[in-house]
This record gives sequence, C-alpha cells and structure tokens, in this order.
Amino acid sequence: MTLFELAIRSMRKNMKQYYLYFFALMMSATLYFVFAALQNDAAILTATFGDVQFASLFKASGFLLLGIAAIFMLYANSIFLKRRSREIGLYQLIGLTQNKVSLLLIIENMLLGLGALLIGIGAGALMSRLFLLILMKLIGIQGVITLTFSSEAAVQTAYVFAALIGLTIIQMLSKVYRTTLLDLFKAERQSDHPKQPNQILSAVIGLIGIALIATGYTVAGKLSGAQLPMQILIILVSTIFGTYLLFRVTIGWLFYRYRRGKNGQLGLTNSLSLAPIMHRLKANANSLTLITILSAVTLTMVAIAYSLYYSSETEARAMLPYDFILENNRQEAAAFRTELEKAGIGFNQVNIEAVGLKGTFGNETNGKSRSVLLLPAEKLQKNDIDVPQPGTAVWYKGQRNALEQETDTAAFPLTISSEGSKLQLDIQVAKTLDRYAMNYSLSGRQLVVSAATLQSIREQLALHGEQAIVDIDAYHIMAKSDYAAASELYAKHVKAEASMPDYYSYSRDSLQKFGLIIFTAGFLGLIFLIATGSILYFKQMTEAEQEKKSYTILRQLGFGEREIMGGILRKQLFVFAIPLAIGIVHSIFAIKTASALTLSDITFPAAVAIAFYTLVYFLFAALTVGYYRRIVAAAL
Repeated sequence: MTLFELAIRSMRKNMKQYYLYFFALMMSATLYFVFAALQNDAAILTATFGDVQFASLFKASGFLLLGIAAIFMLYANSIFLKRRSREIGLYQLIGLTQNKVSLLLIIENMLLGLGALLIGIGAGALMSRLFLLILMKLIGIQGVITLTFSSEAAVQTAYVFAALIGLTIIQMLSKVYRTTLLDLFKAERQSDHPKQPNQILSAVIGLIGIALIATGYTVAGKLSGAQLPMQILIILVSTIFGTYLLFRVTIGWLFYRYRRGKNGQLGLTNSLSLAPIMHRLKANANSLTLITILSAVTLTMVAIAYSLYYSSETEARAMLPYDFILENNRQEAAAFRTELEKAGIGFNQVNIEAVGLKGTFGNETNGKSRSVLLLPAEKLQKNDIDVPQPGTAVWYKGQRNALEQETDTAAFPLTISSEGSKLQLDIQVAKTLDRYAMNYSLSGRQLVVSAATLQSIREQLALHGEQAIVDIDAYHIMAKSDYAAASELYAKHVKAEASMPDYYSYSRDSLQKFGLIIFTAGFLGLIFLIATGSILYFKQMTEAEQEKKSYTILRQLGFGEREIMGGILRKQLFVFAIPLAIGIVHSIFAIKTASALTLSDITFPAAVAIAFYTLVYFLFAALTVGYYRRIVAAAL
C-alpha cells in the first residue's frame, strides 16, 4: 500500500472528526474570497471606496481576517494532532520512519486544504453576488453593479491559504520530530490531576484576577485623549491577564470549595460535570481565555458597528437640526427659496439673527479665547429648545467626545467673559446639553439665551459702537422624498470651499461610511464566531472520546442515558456559557465607553447584536451536546 492510499484510508476513518474542521476551512476560504473579490473589483471600488481611509480600513480588515484564520487553523490542528498521537506512534512502531509519517500527514493536510480551497472559492463565487447586494443595501446605493468571477481574488485566496497550510505543516513536522514515541502514546491521557490548593494563596490570586478585570473596566470608563495609548495598554493587559487568572485560579478555587462543602460526595450529575472540568482546568485556561477575549472583541466590534449604523440618521439630525442653512447671505437665501418654490418643494423657513462674540470660559485655566454664538431660544423652539431664564444661557456642546483632551470640569453656573470688546460682558451658563441647537458647521460655541437677553446684549453692543450680528436663514423640508432634489438646488448656492453641509448629504455619507463599517465588522465577526465555536466543539469532541469508557461503565452499572446526559449538559453549560457570559460583560463595558462618542442611545442595537451572536454561538453548543448524545447512546 502506498502512502497516498494510506492517507486516503486514514481520512475516511477520521471523517467524522474532520467534517466540522473541513467546513470551517471551507467557510474561511469562502469569506476571504468574497472579501478579496469585493476589494479587487474596480466598479465596486469606485462606487463604495471614494474615501481613502475606508479603503485602507477594508484592507486592514483583510489582514485581521487572515490573522484569526491562522490562529484558528493552528489551534484546531494542534487538537487533531493530539487526538491522533497514538495513531502517529503506531505508524512509527510498525516500521514507518519519521520522514514517511510526516509525508503521510502532509498529504492528508494538503488534500483537506485543497478540497476546502476549491469548494470555498466556488461557493465564494456564488455568494459574492449576495454579499454585494447586502453591501449595496447597507450603504444605500441604488443601481446595478455587475460582479464577475475575479481570477485575481482566486489567486490571492490560493496564495493566502497555501501560506496557512504551510504553517500547519510546520506544526505537524514539529509534532513528529520533537515528540518521543512514549510521549505520543501518553498524549491523550488526562495529565491535569487536581490537587488540594493552598486556600490563602488561591483566594489572594483569585481576588487579584477579579481586581485586574475591575481595573480594566474602571480605566475604560475614564478614557482621555492625552493618555489614550497607555490607557488602552492597561485595559488590554489587565483584562486579558485578569480573565486568565479567573479561569486558572478563581473558578477552580470556587469548585474546590464547593466540593469540600459536599465532603467529596458530588453525586452522578456533578461527577460528570464538575470533576472533568476540574481535571482539565489548567489545560483549558488558555483556550477559555482566548475564546472569552475573542468573544468580547467580536461582540464589541459588531455591536458598535451596528449601533453606529442604526443611529446614523439620528446622529445626522443631532449634528444638523436644520436641513439647510445660509449664513450672512440674504441674496442667495432668497434665490434658494425661489428655486424651492418653483420645484414645488414644501418647506419651512426661519430667519435667525444671532450674535457672535469672543469670550473666555471660566473653567478653562489657560485663558484661551473662544468664539461664541448667541442664539435666541424662541426662534428655535420647533427643535425642542427650551427658553432659559432671563440673564442665563444654555450651552449646546454638540457631540460628546470621550477621547478629547479637554476635560469638562466646569461648575455651574459658569461665567463666560467677552474679550476684544470695549464692553465687559459676563454671561451665566446654567447647564450644558450634548447636542446642537443650530447646525454644527456654524462657527462658535452655541449658547442659547432668551430673546430678551439677546436683545439686551445687542443694545449694549450698539451703545459701544459694536455689532457682531450673524444672519442665518434656516430651512426644513416637509417631505423626505424631496430631500435629494432640494440638496441639488442647495449646492448651487454654497461656495465649494465653504464647509456648509446639508442634512441629506451628511446623512447619506454617514450611512455609507457606517454601512461599510458594519459590513466589514460582520465579516470579521462571522470568522471570529466560526473560530471560537469550532475550537470549543473540537475540544469537547476530544474529551468525549476520552470519556467514552467511563460512559460505558456507567451504562453497565445501570445508569440511563438521560441521567448521564444531565451531567453532560451541566458541563457544556460551563464550557460554553461561562466564556460567553464573561465576554458579554467585557463587551458591555467597552460598548458603554464607545457610547460616549455618540449622541444616540445605542442600547437597543447593542442588545440585538449580542442576542444574535449568542444565538449563533449556542448552535455550536447544540452540536456538541448532539455529539455527546451519540457517544453515550453507543456506549453499550
């Protein structure tokens, strides 16, 4: 029998163990091909990637996709190599040299990789159209873009997967040449035997793990632009190391306390769930930590991307309360109004006379002068603007920025003193609001005062021969269907160099940008989900095979399938639910930090993203339970 024939027989024998690994490889190849096809198509690049920054983001996401695919393939391959250690040892025991055993494994791996690559490229070519339609829908582009088979994307995918397969081959060669024959036969034995832990040391280390995670959460809630790189490093190190200690020590210590409280009498259910976990807790700490962090990263990435996309229209309206504005240009305002009337577009117009000043804010120690725009509240009441008390103002700060270097340490009422004027004018700011009263494109910090207060300030300026009137014509379009036509008319009356965006153009650009972000995040999230779920499934398959003899003995002693499955279900609850639950908690704090960058409530879209991820994640748990059920059913 030739080595090739032996490789084919070995693959047939191990097919039930390889099918999900093969499926995961195929899905990775499919998604990468789709990613590469969209990235390399000229028509799509023209329609979607006009912004160079987002084109770079798309390329960077491709490298991140490769990184997680490489980690997954190496991790899964190590699990299968461990399961086949006895088989590899038997090959050497019957006379095959290490060179021939290595060649046998290389043939198997290349056949699996080639099959997954070819099927993945074929499926990717069929699915590219579907993903293109999803992308077009997300970014709101109408029309038809043809997508043909991309030979460039196929070659790129082949090169990438050839490199990944090469990494797994190096891993196989290391296993064969650096592992002794005795170690190969002992590899599947459970080597992580629980020992009585030092109670005080375990408690201290366990508390340190919890404290590290709490530190990461605390720092995440106090991000500032000045120390951002160091803060991110602290968050990553403390959260990852704290999570590792949580799995390695804290949870193990709690299990030991529980078992001690039972005097070692765990019963059947706990013996089938708690005992195997305790035996393998040290070995599984790394993988559970990796899965928890990947789950947290995926949930955070997808939830934030979906939240940004979901709230893009709300964010645009918060930035631009009016659809169109024209500043100090009555002639163009009149011409724009006439064109709207000729086009039959319904609209509301309001003329606002604001006052522009230079002032110093009392909470700024550097004494830097700022531009201030005083707006009459009565003219803005249709935008839910309340009228302040006479002599006071409300500061509409606009979009919050958790990463800005200027921190808000103001104590209210805050005093703003005018500068560069013969008149000493102090304005009392009663409070701030995190939105805009007028379109953000207007120069100056927006302070809303009552019409009487504004009139008093204007009179005082006039007495000193000073006037800084800002004449604003603001428009609301009645019907959404007229936004596009009105936007085209507005563009004729705004200078090209002027930064005066209208609501329709701004919201459309935001939708496209956030649509690209959620599309990219969805791609990466799908790969992350496949990787984490598959790693857990592979590990549980291995443990099920190792525990098969125990199930046979239990069945011979008279225990039923339902009784045994009760303990197995509890075990899977820990293996799948605990990493997911901790990952969700990590992501909630990350999402909470990111919510400071938006003006909208992102609770609902974040909850939807987490719920969807959890649902798909537990599909792998269902597959695992089904595999255990077949093992238990076949135990007799």
